Amino acid sequence: MNQRSGKKIFFIASVLLVLTIHAVAQNRIMADNYSNNTNTQSNIAYDSQGRPISNSNSGKKDSLQHRDRYADSITIYFRYYDSTRNRNLDSSLNDFTNKLPQPYWYTSLGNFGTASRSFIFNPIMKAGWDAGFHQYDIYNFRVEDTKFFTTTRPFTELAYLLGNKAEQVISVLHTQNRKANFNFSFEYRFSNAPGVFKTQNASNNNLRFATHYQSPNKRYESFFVFISNKNAASENGGIKDLKQLDSLALNDPFEVNTRLGAATLAQRNPFNTTVNTGNIYQENTILYRHQYDFGQKDSLVTDSVTYKLFYARLRLQHTLSIRTNSYNFIDHNADSTSYQTFFGKTIPNNYYGDTISYKDVWSIINNEFSLVSFPEKNNQSQFLKTGIGLQNLKATFADTASHNFFNLYVLGEYRNRTRNQKWDLEASGQLYLSGMNSGDYSAFVSLKRELSKKVGYLQIGFQNTNRTASFIFDPLTNFPVSNKQSFNKENITRAFANYENPFNRFKLSGEYYLVSNYTYFDSFFVAKQEAALFNVLHISAEKQFKLSKHWNWYTEVHLQQTTGGPVHVPFLLTRNRLAFEGNFYKNLFLSTGIELRYYSDYKADNYSPFTGQFFSQNSFTTANRPDINLFFHFRIKTFRAFVRLENVNTFNPSQGFKFNKYNYATPQYASQGLWFRWGVWWDFIN
Repeated sequence: MNQRSGKKIFFIASVLLVLTIHAVAQNRIMADNYSNNTNTQSNIAYDSQGRPISNSNSGKKDSLQHRDRYADSITIYFRYYDSTRNRNLDSSLNDFTNKLPQPYWYTSLGNFGTASRSFIFNPIMKAGWDAGFHQYDIYNFRVEDTKFFTTTRPFTELAYLLGNKAEQVISVLHTQNRKANFNFSFEYRFSNAPGVFKTQNASNNNLRFATHYQSPNKRYESFFVFISNKNAASENGGIKDLKQLDSLALNDPFEVNTRLGAATLAQRNPFNTTVNTGNIYQENTILYRHQYDFGQKDSLVTDSVTYKLFYARLRLQHTLSIRTNSYNFIDHNADSTSYQTFFGKTIPNNYYGDTISYKDVWSIINNEFSLVSFPEKNNQSQFLKTGIGLQNLKATFADTASHNFFNLYVLGEYRNRTRNQKWDLEASGQLYLSGMNSGDYSAFVSLKRELSKKVGYLQIGFQNTNRTASFIFDPLTNFPVSNKQSFNKENITRAFANYENPFNRFKLSGEYYLVSNYTYFDSFFVAKQEAALFNVLHISAEKQFKLSKHWNWYTEVHLQQTTGGPVHVPFLLTRNRLAFEGNFYKNLFLSTGIELRYYSDYKADNYSPFTGQFFSQNSFTTANRPDINLFFHFRIKTFRAFVRLENVNTFNPSQGFKFNKYNYATPQYASQGLWFRWGVWWDFIN
């Protein structure tokens, strides 16, 4: 066992144990209405912008002369970075993918933490610089999904997940308001999965710290975010001979030979996070946004308290972002024969047992200055924003001399969520005036309307992006792309519409893409650009059917169709969950049943471990069974448990009681067999 890794895991486990004991000692029981969400009613309510208002439902049961009957409860809500909408914490049980950072429309190389891609067409629609490495994105913390909390009491969530082959996920979330105008939150997540096959271990370390401060006079406000992501995933290049899976001596897939990695070094150790052959990506981000408002003072008087209010009319805003990215493929035991035989890559014969490394390192400093105006004082969700940004980039390729670049861009944005909450308009644009990505632009517009309480919501929108190809295609990158060149700019247009009916628990969505100059890989090392215009149509629907008092059927269906182009997606992707659910014995909430995911046969993308890219291919077509999982989820007050038996579909009656009828979401990469997982999520009020 790697001694340093072992100490690290022991230290993390010790800290979690101490936190748990401390939290249990101080835990107080939440109000019973936690059964619906983690928010409970207090004698003060909040409007859509988070401003306190008197609560007409509270009556006169609470007074200064009596103990607060909600002293043991918590009011907690949050809003995402760059959003004005308050949200509640999710305490639902029926969808496990809300807890595991891998959505059901994604697939991996057969082990949690390894390279992952979406079944649904999802092109990059962001102007400006992009490194081009996205296979681990779903495992990472991002600035965009950072939550800024407001809470009346310190709140902690501890989570632990354990699966087959010592797969584990450890998660900690803590937030508290030190004062009414200052909140901080801390999140840490560690996952480690040794994998089923050789050289497949993967680990992810994610850390996020965020603060939000508002001055007592409510004129000055600041947001601080620190994020650190590390993805370390071994690469085995796929299975050498798939027929070996049918004749395993010990019925253990670890016996199978793989294309990359030294077999003598392969081990299935839950405490080992060392990568001898594979990718190590690291990202660190510091973001600080602060703003000063000019506007109008006001106050709100309740039965016992006077609240000072302030309505912004003009805002001066500055955002500083500092980011470092390191992308590294390394093979300490390069075998020239395997490279040539399986990947067509020629390396000198004397490289056997030596190290091959490809590495790009980036440092990005971004300064953005904006003016924000608020036309109506009583609606802080309506504003007009204009700004200018300067981006400085420094790159080092394979430890050689550094290269410096810059970008100068302008931006504009208009949002208006009307006071009656019926209309929601958003329009934004960004244009790169000069620098590395000169000529890039993005435009987005969306209009949402509440038709009625029973009919629901309708949203329509349009998006267009003109962007420089990701840097992995650039001649300067150190990664082994055989035809590096300065490709033409990609142009992608997206038109979309969404209809949602919460009353009938129904959603219908559609999106249509027009793509030109699409850059992609069509083999392990060859990049291409599709100059011809092609399109992709995607339609989806979600519906919950109430079959009886306790039986519910949740269905999600996606249909996709491409016309021309190198993009391959399944025509049909569907997930269905049949669940027995309800509230039993007052505090027990249960959701148990069967889950099925199916996608139609298609030419699934292959994967290049050397460049970290999924690439288009035409020689392999999937022929998979539906994925079938059994689940038993329950909650007792603030304790949630998830017990799952996954991939039941791998049962192979022709070989006795074995589960080795594997699916292949990517050529040469088999999925997991029968897989058992259990996990707990426990919330505490300190």
